[in-house]
Amino acid sequence: MQNIIEVKHLTKKYKEQKAVDDLSLEVEEGTILGLLGPNGSGKTTTINCILSLLNYQKGTIKILGQQMTPKSYDLKKEIGVVFQEVAVFDELNVYDNIDFFCGLYIKEKNKRKQYVEEAIRFVGLENYQKYLPKKLSGGLLRRLNIACGIVHKPKIIFFDEPTVAVDPQSRNNILDGIKKLKDQGATIIYTTHYMEEVEILCDQIIILDQGKILASGTSDELKTYAKIEEKISVEIYEFANNLLEQIKKLKNVESVEYQNHLLKVLYKKGKNNLMELINFLKQEKVSYHKIFSERPTLNDVFLELTGKELRD
Repeated sequence: MQNIIEVKHLTKKYKEQKAVDDLSLEVEEGTILGLLGPNGSGKTTTINCILSLLNYQKGTIKILGQQMTPKSYDLKKEIGVVFQEVAVFDELNVYDNIDFFCGLYIKEKNKRKQYVEEAIRFVGLENYQKYLPKKLSGGLLRRLNIACGIVHKPKIIFFDEPTVAVDPQSRNNILDGIKKLKDQGATIIYTTHYMEEVEILCDQIIILDQGKILASGTSDELKTYAKIEEKISVEIYEFANNLLEQIKKLKNVESVEYQNHLLKVLYKKGKNNLMELINFLKQEKVSYHKIFSERPTLNDVFLELTGKELRD
């Protein structure tokens, strides 16, 4: 597959602070790229530079093989953007909002009507066409926002936190819609703080912080960055704290803690950790109720790479 977006050595500074620091990335046609990072990591600045909404000091950006500039109107027609903040007109109903945004790119009347009707069906707003935005629930409003961003059938779509503050049903509807857009040939750049969404949707993932790429790859590839190999959790109602030190001495144990009736043991490596821990609990006559093991998650990797400190 060819690269539909190519960014090389992008640098964006605000005075002396680098918001994006010598960043390079490639996005293959027909794929979904997940762009992850804590607040202030440079995600939004990177996207705004790619969209040519911001000037930058160094680097090159190509879309569909062409240099992207503020005046690249032909390229911008091939791009759809769904920002985190809902951007629709309060005085226009659902149909007219979608029709307005479609009209920015599609001038032919019959074709525009067709595209608007298809977008309404795509996001499931057939029964709400005459509603004003203020009459819509949060989930319906998000779906309207998406329809306005994709109605002109762009080849490249940027989604910025599209499932924030919506109910589970609306969230599933949005995620299913994004999968369908990919199946229809769209290339998607997706930002979110929900790691499970990234695992479900994304072919490639980039983790950013302080304007730099810390890691990139598939979900499985990124999980190899984790310092731990296995997490075992055991529900125990009565547990002597002196046993924690003994568990720490078991082979391959990285750390152990006991809080709120839950024993958590992290292992650096090993294949028989679960059986070893069970045997230890039996030996010490510790009664447990539930026990389960899991491999490192994408969230574990994210926190290891970006740190656990709170961000503004």
